[in-house]
Amino acid sequence: MTGKTAVVTGAGSGIGRACALGLLADGWTVVLVGRRKEPLEETAALTPAVGRGRAVPFPADITDATAVDDLFGAVVERFGRVDVLFNNAADVMPYTPTEDVSVEDWRRVMDSIATGTFLCSRAAFRVMKDQTPRGGRIINNGAPSAQAPRPDSLAFTAAKHAVAGMTRSLSLDGRRHDISCGQIDIGNVTPADRPQPAVLQADGSRRVEPTMDVRHVVDMVRTMAALPLGVNIQSVLVMPSAMPYVGRG
Repeated sequence: MTGKTAVVTGAGSGIGRACALGLLADGWTVVLVGRRKEPLEETAALTPAVGRGRAVPFPADITDATAVDDLFGAVVERFGRVDVLFNNAADVMPYTPTEDVSVEDWRRVMDSIATGTFLCSRAAFRVMKDQTPRGGRIINNGAPSAQAPRPDSLAFTAAKHAVAGMTRSLSLDGRRHDISCGQIDIGNVTPADRPQPAVLQADGSRRVEPTMDVRHVVDMVRTMAALPLGVNIQSVLVMPSAMPYVGRG
């Protein structure tokens, strides 16, 4: 993967950090994006010494159009191109009945997921269509909720539906520019060092659901990123087999 550059948002923790480290292990140069510098530097420090110079922290607010344009301008100036964008960053909120969702929480969740995905994808699209060799790949972090929502999750569910729509539009609009776009919907991933939370069910009860190791998500993102541009994984759901999803509710 020498000379290949990926941008990963939300790279300071969780799935973003794990996937960034996976791409670095495959030889990618990875621009680590997040609001705060310290977690990004922690991610970079976890990179084995042989690849540490390819982990580049870049603090940026992906809900700010100017900040996003500055980010991609800096990436092109330093590395010459953008080959992969992984739109992963997201703010969440506790389960909240629809009638109690505040406008502030709605805007925060929608901005971090939907607006952030739009702004980063737009900036990457502009770069990818004009670079030489032309093209690139956008990978969006979706959610099972875009197909089967959980109760009391209005803002998150709406935001992930927006992401699913953008994935399809980007995939269609990118054809003439050799830009591929696919989506990974991720089931329950909970770090082993945290207690497993009881998750709200459609009948109002709460239960501890099965989870999976984040490495399965990392392996899929690495596979999607490594595909030639003439091949695309349009949509994939990675989840624990026993997780309530099929027939949810």
